Amino acid sequence: MKNTVKMLSLALLLIFAQACSKDDDNQITIQEHDKNQMMNIMHQMMDKMNAMQMTKDPDNDFAMMMKTHHQGAIDMANAELKDGTDATMKAMAQKIIAAQTQEIAQLSTFLQGHAPHLNIPEFDTKMMMGMEKMGRNADLQIINGRADHDFAILMTGHHQSAIEMAKMELDYGTHAEMKTMASKIIEDQEKEIKEFQEWLLANNNK
Repeated sequence: MKNTVKMLSLALLLIFAQACSKDDDNQITIQEHDKNQMMNIMHQMMDKMNAMQMTKDPDNDFAMMMKTHHQGAIDMANAELKDGTDATMKAMAQKIIAAQTQEIAQLSTFLQGHAPHLNIPEFDTKMMMGMEKMGRNADLQIINGRADHDFAILMTGHHQSAIEMAKMELDYGTHAEMKTMASKIIEDQEKEIKEFQEWLLANNNK
């Protein structure tokens, strides 16, 4: 009888250990934000955008802010190419670098030839509110130090903030070139957000 009890106890202990092991496998790993390279890139980008001298001309300020925003995406994409291992995420990074480098050049050309002339304070107020929202959302993200996962998580939020900025340009801007670019950003980045989300759902342990 004692041997039977011992065997039963051992079996229960093994089952419990296996359950704990499975739970450990499914635990969420968290890395401190200050130690995460991509989060630091996000914070540096937001610091630069917050320090910009706004003109209250929506077309000008959209172009100025989006240049820095795009550069943040490129910097994160370069970090993904350096440290990432997933082929899909590395391909996404290369696509972002190519597209947003081209758009930065277009934005720079626009700014060089554009003299700010509109005075719409509401645009800049909403733009800065959007920046604060992006910062809060970034600080709420769970990052684990794995480049592929962190790139997908942070770029999803980064793209969403770009879409919101572009929608503000459509609401307040008047220059055809900037409004066309805003529409393209919305279309392209909504597609990419879906791709990032699908990857995250399929690779939730990576």
